[in-house]
Amino acid sequence: MRQKGFTLVELLVVIAIIGMLVGLLLPAVQQAREAARTMQCSNNLKNIGLAALNHESTTKAFPSGGWNWNWSGDPDAGFGPAQPGSWCYSILPFIEQNALYQLGRDNDIESVSGTQKEGAGQCMSTALPIFNCPSRRTAKPYQLSTTVYNANKPNMGGKSDYAASAGAYDNTVSSSNGFGDYTSGRKAIKNKTWTISKLTGVMYDCSETTMGEIRDGTSNTYLVGEKFVNPDRYESTTSQDDNGMFAGQDQDNARTAGKLSSNSAKQPRQDRKGYDGSIEFGSSHAGAFGVVMCDGSVQRISYSVDGQAHMYLATRNDGEVARVE
Repeated sequence: MRQKGFTLVELLVVIAIIGMLVGLLLPAVQQAREAARTMQCSNNLKNIGLAALNHESTTKAFPSGGWNWNWSGDPDAGFGPAQPGSWCYSILPFIEQNALYQLGRDNDIESVSGTQKEGAGQCMSTALPIFNCPSRRTAKPYQLSTTVYNANKPNMGGKSDYAASAGAYDNTVSSSNGFGDYTSGRKAIKNKTWTISKLTGVMYDCSETTMGEIRDGTSNTYLVGEKFVNPDRYESTTSQDDNGMFAGQDQDNARTAGKLSSNSAKQPRQDRKGYDGSIEFGSSHAGAFGVVMCDGSVQRISYSVDGQAHMYLATRNDGEVARVE
């Protein structure tokens, strides 16, 4: 009796067909996963925008960008120009992280105690998923560097993949208020003698931007967007990503669209190796980066966006008409 079965040729054909199907399905699966990660990233931006708007509703101003990179958050300093920590720190109470915000409280706003330094160090060492794009990196502590005056700075700490819009004033987003000690900083705050930043965004060093100051319209002005990072630097330190998300005004937590006065746009770009740009927006996503506007809406902005429109959208009061299409 002749037994039925596959010949070797038939088996090879079946294997080839299965291989072709797998080859066709894998890109679709990868695209679906990336679409889900992009959605989660947009959700992070949405929640960040809502937190900033709740901050504005409570304090009548958007979060401050902090002092500069040598300072971390201080719960005794409250909000506004007196707060040395970044906008990421200032929104903690509005993203259900008040316990983290309160670390280091010593009820002494005029000096830096050991209690404050210890608590601020613990805060800096903490990573939060809301501040990390799932397409780029997970929420875990990464290498940190430089010096922080009011914290026992950890070697590893949380980083943010999102940055405040510093506007389109200059090709730098560093602070103009580099206070060298806490006494000098407090004196400047109390006497209102800090340097008025020329950055034209919404959240920057010692800022206290009100809703009324966003004269171009809240739906037409960037608040926070994804930032460019060299993939080789995701795990290590670089000048663009070395101080952690709770340190004051710096490239770590603020980016620019260029220099409007000279019509020198700084185009957003997708993450790529071999380039260490430290001041522009960007992301690991293909085609576009995410941004939350001052009205809380989330938009995807193409890397090929018109440079002038990009600068207008980043500036709170240039008086020019620019809309996200």
